[in-house]
Parts: sequence; C-alpha cells; structure tokens
Amino acid sequence: MTLTEQMTGIARQARAAGHALTRLSTDDKNLCLRAMADALEAQARRIQDANALDLDAGEKAGLSPAMLDRLRLTDARIAGMAKGLREVADLPDPVGRLLDERTRPNGLRLRKVTTPIGVVVIIFESRPNVTADAAGLCFKSGNATILRGGKEAIQSNGVIADILVEAARAALPAFPEHAIQLVPTTDRAAIPALLSLTDLVDLCMPRGGEGLIRAVADCSKVPVIKHYKGICSVYVDREADAKMAVDVSVNSKCQRPGVCNAIETLYVDRAVAGQVLPELAKALWTEGVELRADPEALGLLDGSAPEGKLRAATEDDYNTEFLALILNVRVVDGAGEAIELINRFGSHHSDAIVTGNETTAARFLNEVDSSAVYWNASTRFTDGGEFGMGAEIGISTDKIGARGPMGLEELTSYKWLACGTGQIR
Repeated sequence: MTLTEQMTGIARQARAAGHALTRLSTDDKNLCLRAMADALEAQARRIQDANALDLDAGEKAGLSPAMLDRLRLTDARIAGMAKGLREVADLPDPVGRLLDERTRPNGLRLRKVTTPIGVVVIIFESRPNVTADAAGLCFKSGNATILRGGKEAIQSNGVIADILVEAARAALPAFPEHAIQLVPTTDRAAIPALLSLTDLVDLCMPRGGEGLIRAVADCSKVPVIKHYKGICSVYVDREADAKMAVDVSVNSKCQRPGVCNAIETLYVDRAVAGQVLPELAKALWTEGVELRADPEALGLLDGSAPEGKLRAATEDDYNTEFLALILNVRVVDGAGEAIELINRFGSHHSDAIVTGNETTAARFLNEVDSSAVYWNASTRFTDGGEFGMGAEIGISTDKIGARGPMGLEELTSYKWLACGTGQIR
C-alpha cells in the first residue's frame, strides 16, 4: 500500500465515523468522555512506559532539556489530561444550537442550527497531552479527528489514542472506532498526502512553531486555521495609571514568556516616557528581561541598565517573536502612532492599551486589528480557559471563520433547516 493509499483509507474511515457521530446524543458523548478520563488515570503506568521509550529516544537524538520536559508525561500531567476531558464533558453541547429562526411570507419555516465541521486533522509537535485535548474537543463537537503528532512522541501518542478509543467503545458500543485516529507513520510525506484529500478532509489545524504552521499551510489543499506567531504588545498611554502600567506590562511579558500571548514590544507615549519608562524598565529588569530600545528609549534608559540588559533595537526585532525574556521598547507620539505600528509589526494576535481615558481606549479597541484587544488588562488572558470556554484547540489569527481562542463552538459550522407545506418557487 502506498502512502497516499494509506492516508486515503484513514480519511475515508474518518468520514464514515463523522456520519456515525451525528447519531450520538449529548449523553452518549459525555459518557464516552468520562470513560476516557477514567481510563487515562487507570492506565497511567501503560502511558508512562510508552512515554519512557520516547524520552529515551529523545535523549539519544539530542533533544534539549526544554523539549524533553514538554515530552515528559508525569502523574500530574496525565491527571491534567483526564481533568480536561471531564471539563469538556461538563460543557454544553455545541451541536444543534439554534442560531436564527424565521418564517417567510409563503409560510416556509427556516432554522439555522450548528453542525459539526466533519473531519478535522490536527498536526502538532512535542506535547503528547494534545492527543487527549484535541480528541476530546473534536469528539464533543461531533467531529471525527485525525491526529498527527511529532515523531518524538510517537509511542506516547499511540498509547493515548488507543486508550481513548478502547474506553469509549467499552462505555458505548455505538462509538465509531475511527472517530479518533492517529497517523501511524512519521514520514513527513504523509502530511501533504492527507491534506490533498479535499473530498474527505474538511479542516486542518496545526499547533506548534511558525515553521510547522507555514509548512502545513503551504502544502495543504484543505482550509487551514492558524496563527503563525504571536507578536503581541502593550501600549502605555499618557493617561495610564503608572502602577497599572507596570503590573500589566510585567505580567504580559514575564508570567510565561515562552507562549504566543506574551508581549514582544512595549510602546510608551512620549508625553510620559520620561517619568514612566524608567519605572517600567526597572520592574522588567528585576524579572531578568533584556530590553531592546529605539533611540529615544535608549537615551532615557542608558546608564541605569544592568549589565547586558539594554541594547539598541533593530528593525528586525519588531518582527521577531522572541518567546524569551527579551522585549522591544519604543517611544511613540500618542495612541495614533501606537495603533499604526501595532497593525504594521504585530501578528494580529493580542494587544493591550493601559489608559484612564475611555475615548482613547475606545479608539484603540476599535482600530487595532487583532483577534483579542485589551483595555487595562494583560494579554496573557488570550486563552480558551481564561475566556470561560473550558478548553481550546488553538488560537486563530485568521479573519474568515474562527478568530481568537477556539473552543467547542468554533469547531462547529451551521446549516439551514427548511420546513414547508408543499411550497414551490
């Protein structure tokens, strides 16, 4: 069997499973999800034995300590996967929600209701817990899912997927076994082969670094929901509360610097830069942040910086997602220039303004073209859990379809149901 034939077979099985999923009730789906959660905890040793094989192979391959840590499945992380599945089970069913209802003058009754997307491919790196997270969200929203994890987690991902399917089938004989499938090969050619099947695959969602996401988007013939990188920012306005500006900026950068909703640039209004910027810099330096400053900010901070924590910014720095304790600092001439620079250099992910002026805030919220825009709050809130969505399958910076954190509702489409009494046109 060729690779293309293998991927076609998997996609056909997923398509059939997707049709079968439409016959499951909300109670059926929740029963399966809770059984999956119980099974993950009960079979933690089986998961960790498989994970040990991946960790051993990763060490021999020279994976960094950070990558090995992302790969490792501790008792706490397995418990976290189970907890996530139970939380998804507790959420309202996103399928079948009434979005619109109308009756035409001829008596034709129309209802617009949510439906599953169909077959969703999830491509991800490193973290094997994504297997359970993605499968649970797709299953609850009625979608068949095809999972393609990184080669470094092939053993862990395989065992987790097997446990999920085994548990669901034991709990509900009607569970379609191909509703959750894992691509069994690490051959990179499997991805373009799978994503060429436009009649069988409805959507692809890559989760990982910019390189992975661009590679998937470039080769895919099916729609891809993505965000390439998170170049986020905070703008400190002339009417900002100084303490709030410090708190929001430090949290947005330092609370977890290696994630997509951490800021990479701090803009400060020229009108208050002389007073506010030294205070901001001091707080950031206390957290170990290296500042890369434009000439005006450099002049205000030069001589007060710790060794190695201040240097001139380059144009490329403003286009860089550092994912580290590195932050650009730029002085701007008010909100208008800040908005223009954010829309030019940002990645349309998450941006914030700190100000006491409601009119200025309203302008910023309206004109900044990002998936999440904040007034007097940290950008670190761009997350499905923090938004009260229970969980997320990713964050989208696209403008068509889902935008921002993607939870259960974003994994649905809709259709129109028309009920008549013999009307003809």
